[in-house]
Amino acid sequence: MNIHFIAIGGSAMHNLAIALYQKGYQVSGSDDTIHNPSKFRLEKYGLLPKEFGWFPEKIVSDLDAIILGMHAKKDNPELLKAQALGLKIYSYPEFLYEQSKNKTRVVIGGSHGKTTITSMILHVLNYHEKEVDYMVGAQLEGFETMVHLTEENDFIVLEGDEYLSSPIDMRPKFHLYKPNIALLSGIAWDHINVFPTFENYTDQFRIFTNSMVHGGSMIYNEEDVVVKDVVESSENHIKKYTYQTPKHFIENGITYLETAEGNLPLEVFGNHNLQNLAGAKWICQHMGIDEDDFYEAIASFSGASKRLEKIAENNSTVIFKDFAHSPSKVAATTRAVKNQYTNRTVLACLELHTYSSLNAEFLAEYKGALDPADKAVVFYSPDAVKIKQLDAVSADQIAAAFERDDLIIYTNPKEFKDFLYCQNLENTALLLMSSGNYGGLDFEELKTMI
Repeated sequence: MNIHFIAIGGSAMHNLAIALYQKGYQVSGSDDTIHNPSKFRLEKYGLLPKEFGWFPEKIVSDLDAIILGMHAKKDNPELLKAQALGLKIYSYPEFLYEQSKNKTRVVIGGSHGKTTITSMILHVLNYHEKEVDYMVGAQLEGFETMVHLTEENDFIVLEGDEYLSSPIDMRPKFHLYKPNIALLSGIAWDHINVFPTFENYTDQFRIFTNSMVHGGSMIYNEEDVVVKDVVESSENHIKKYTYQTPKHFIENGITYLETAEGNLPLEVFGNHNLQNLAGAKWICQHMGIDEDDFYEAIASFSGASKRLEKIAENNSTVIFKDFAHSPSKVAATTRAVKNQYTNRTVLACLELHTYSSLNAEFLAEYKGALDPADKAVVFYSPDAVKIKQLDAVSADQIAAAFERDDLIIYTNPKEFKDFLYCQNLENTALLLMSSGNYGGLDFEELKTMI
C-alpha cells in the first residue's frame, strides 16, 4: 500500500508511520514542524520529509490512503487536495481498526492508568515471548516503537484514548476500535474543551462499552463508582468481570503483593498502580497467561515512561517525574508517594499546563489534590494561558481552588528553578508532576542535586 501522512511528526503518527514502513508499505508524509525524538526516529527510517511545510503536489491519485493527524487543520492544503481527488482519508484510530479487523482487539480505556495498564500487559507478554500487535502511548523498555503491526499476530492491544480522532472526525478515538476484550480503569472529568460537562464526558465511556463486540469481555475497576455504573447499566450483551486493589503491604520502602505463592516485591507502588496491576492480570489471563506466569513477569515491571518514573535516587533522596496533570491523577500520585515514603518529607510540584488545568472554571476540581504532600508547589505560565486563549488565572484563584494555606505558587520559570535548587533534599521525596517541562527545566541537570 502507498500511504501518505498529513502531520507525520506527532508522537502517535510517526510511530504508526514507522510501523507501516516496517510492514512493507510505501510511506510518505508532511508536517510544518517536527521535533525530537520524532525527527530523529523518522530520519533513521528514511521517512523524514525533505523540507517542512504542506505540499499539495504530494497528494496524487495513486495514493491508497491518507492518514490525517490531529495537528493538521481543516483547511490544510494537502487535506483539501485529498478531498478534491476523492482519496480515502483515515484518522489514526480508524486506520488502526482497518489493520486489526481480523484480530482479537484488546482495548484499555479510562481517564487514568490506561498507558500503565497497557504497558504492564505488553511487558508480561514480551517477558513470555508472546507476540502481539500493539499501540501504546509511551515508549517502553524492550520495545523499539510504540506501534507494531503484522499480518500474522492474533491479538492487538490498543490504548483507548477518549480524545478526538482527527480535525474532521470528532468521535473519540476509542469509539472506533470495537473491542472483543476491554478494560475500564476509572472515570474522572478531563478534556473540558471537548466535553464541557462531566455527564457528556461520562457518556463517551457508555458509548465505548456499548461499542464492544457482542459476547465480548469487559474488565472494570469496581472501586470506581462511575465506572461501575457505566458498565453495570450497559445492556450490551457482554461478559463483565470486576477487579479491585489487591492485598499488599509496604516494608522498608518496598511494596509487596500478597499472592498464593508468597509475598511478591514490586518495582511500582501506590494503590492506583496496584489497581492497574489487577486489571492487567485479568487481561493477560484472557490472553492465555496464567496467574503464576503473570506474577513472575510483573515483578520486573518498573513503570511506563514518565509515569511515576524514578529519575534519581540516593540513600536519603528520591526524585520522581510523573505525567500526572488531571486532578484525580495528581491526587493518586501524591498519595502514593507519601504512603511509600512515610518517614520522608514529600515535596510535590505540579505544573498547570493543559487546557483543562488552566481553565478558571475547572480549577476547583483540584481541591485537596496536593494535601498528602508535606510541601506543595504549583507552577503555571501566564503565557500558556494566553496561547490557549483562556481568561487569565491569578495566584489567588489557584490558592483558593487547592484550599491549602501553605501552597507555594510560581509563574516565573527561573524563580521556580531557583526555589528547587535551594531546597535541602535530605530525607526527601521530590515529585514533579506535569505534561510540560516547567518552562524549560533541565531534568538531567536536576539529577545532580542529590
